[in-house]
Amino acid sequence: MKSILLAFEPDTLSPDQVAQVREAAPDEASVVMTRDRDEIRDMLDDIEVAAGWFPADLLPKASSLRWLQQWSAGADWLMRHSEAAEADFVLTSTSGIHAIQITEHIFAFLLALARELPQALEAQRRRRWVPQDEHNQLFELARKTMLLIGIGAIGERTAQVAAAMRMHVLGVRRDPRIGAPGVEAMFGPDDLLDLMPQADFVVVTVPLTEETRGMIAERELQAMKPTAFIVNIGRGGTIEEEALIEALREGRLAGAGLDVFETEPLPSDSPLWGLENVIITSHYAGITPHYHERALAVFLDNLERYVAGKPLRNVVDRELGY
Repeated sequence: MKSILLAFEPDTLSPDQVAQVREAAPDEASVVMTRDRDEIRDMLDDIEVAAGWFPADLLPKASSLRWLQQWSAGADWLMRHSEAAEADFVLTSTSGIHAIQITEHIFAFLLALARELPQALEAQRRRRWVPQDEHNQLFELARKTMLLIGIGAIGERTAQVAAAMRMHVLGVRRDPRIGAPGVEAMFGPDDLLDLMPQADFVVVTVPLTEETRGMIAERELQAMKPTAFIVNIGRGGTIEEEALIEALREGRLAGAGLDVFETEPLPSDSPLWGLENVIITSHYAGITPHYHERALAVFLDNLERYVAGKPLRNVVDRELGY
């Protein structure tokens, strides 16, 4: 093996974590940690394995690269870098390490909406005690119906938590023949329009691919109940944002919890900022103090597999985009 590039800023991985990589690597392989573009360019011919944030435009020039372990789950960046998408290396993701924190983020949205927490925080800021009889929009999650669009690791954990809270969960996945714990009934994407009117919450966790781009558009939003909420923690491009804004403005939806957007950072002039029935977080649902620890575990397992000539985990299908 030639070189292993850890494409990270200097303090991203601890010395102990870098030592774990060196221990797992063959003796002849050098391990270099840098995100400096010039340093990476100088060693392009020697990089056989890389992990982290490799500059996408340099990937086609990495003649020895055989495997890249990206440090995220989504591979929609391939759609913006066609040359990298066509380059001859195996791409693996960290899919699966986001399930705990993103599931908790989803329920943070749902509970905040159910218990009027945005209004409570505004009242707190203004030092106003809100009488109980003004809390007339409160509701319980129990017995509500969640339509979960995307049943990967995040969707599966979300379904289990929802079921534990006595919610009814309907699932949508590419292959509806595959069930999941907590999901009462599974459907395919073609059933979406029939399912939308049944949902009190539509939760979107799918990655952004050519198939999922704009999958929630005007007609899907029109099919939802005016008392329903939508939550998106997947990718902003899966929902047509202008159609969503109009539905929220006109009261055709009760509200939304949004962590991802078509344009990021969300422009300061976006109407979403001013909508009282929307909770916005800045694409941080996946952040956790345990992120690098979990991602490194995936990489180390894959490195052991790579050295042994075994199949790698989480190989990205470039045609499907995930």
